[in-house]
Amino acid sequence: METNFELSRNAFGRLVFASAAGDIVEGVVPVRAFPIAAPGEGIALVGPDGHEAGWIEHLDTAPAALRQLVEEELGRREFMPEIRRIREVSSFATPSTWQVDTDRGETSLVLWGEEFIRRLGKAGLLIEDSHGIHFLVRDLNALDTASRKLLDRFL
Repeated sequence: METNFELSRNAFGRLVFASAAGDIVEGVVPVRAFPIAAPGEGIALVGPDGHEAGWIEHLDTAPAALRQLVEEELGRREFMPEIRRIREVSSFATPSTWQVDTDRGETSLVLWGEEFIRRLGKAGLLIEDSHGIHFLVRDLNALDTASRKLLDRFL
């Protein structure tokens, strides 16, 4: 798929958007329209003024150089580890410390209360820890039985 703009980095590492008409916007930021449900679809390139400078319909069909720049920038801005397994919880009363395995390795999080667990659709969860970091459970059914049992105590 062809895009009608170019994207590059300036000397300060900021993204620079250049439209086919010659308009230049420095400091654009990629923003996912649907970060959890469809992370590779609908990405806006938003300028420092808050206005959309460009749009990427499907990231996987964008030119490789553009895709790499956008993915690098999104990786810097977004930090949402995905929980793959819950190994242990310190207590079924909150606050409690959870030992979890994520797509980024082992870690622990402190859950202040059940209200910090939000449902996403039918099978997803977003868990906010005491530091404001959001952990994603993409599909409850994909977790092992022990993890689901521990999680059920908080839902």
